[in-house]
Amino acid sequence: MPESPRVLSHSDLLQLKRWNTPTIYNGWEQITKHNPGEDAFNIEETRDFMPQMGPMVGYAVTLVIEPSNASHRKVNPAAGEEYRRYIASVPGSKIIVVQDLDKPRVLGSAWGEVSANMFRALGCVGTITDGAIRDLDEMTNAGFKALARRLCVGHAHVHPVRWNCEVEVFGRRVCPGDLIHADKHGFLVIPPEDHPGLLDAARFMDSNECSTVIAASRDSAGLGTDELLANLEASITQFSANVKSKFSREGEW
Repeated sequence: MPESPRVLSHSDLLQLKRWNTPTIYNGWEQITKHNPGEDAFNIEETRDFMPQMGPMVGYAVTLVIEPSNASHRKVNPAAGEEYRRYIASVPGSKIIVVQDLDKPRVLGSAWGEVSANMFRALGCVGTITDGAIRDLDEMTNAGFKALARRLCVGHAHVHPVRWNCEVEVFGRRVCPGDLIHADKHGFLVIPPEDHPGLLDAARFMDSNECSTVIAASRDSAGLGTDELLANLEASITQFSANVKSKFSREGEW
């Protein structure tokens, strides 16, 4: 599966990282032709094991594992090296998205201290896996963020099965080259056609909220109920008008 061309600079990714994932969603829904309610973020609940690290942003690289099945190593003994070469060949900040074929059972983790350090050196900022992770403190020390289903003790047979392919994790399909923004709320999958306008849209929506509804809500000291409600209604109207002027669609929060 060919990788999509990168249109966002490292500076753009750093700026996207300054907001939480719901804020990025607010911008994304204004520019996308996809259905934000059905084709956006994880359907199943995730767990952010390093919330203190804040959001992570990167391009998806993908992997399929089956820790319960030892035969994969015999079928392709060189798969580990081939997979690492694939990861190294992909430019930019990357998030490894791992589909565990054993789910909902958890029989082993692809992630720990060694793998976190190794793939951090290959340009990966973290992982989203519907399986497990281990060595939590050591992974955190490596600067490798993880959203996962749970923790576990062992690694079992996590030899790569497939990579650079479409995967499904937590009810959401992810393709190589998709842009991912993730934090303690979950993760948002942004298809390539929506990358160019994302940063501008997120900035606008954050500023619009702060200058209208949030400002009116905070500036309420000494107001009576009727005056407060009138101010809120006026701010909601202004918020929507700003969105419509910018994106030609009605805005919601």
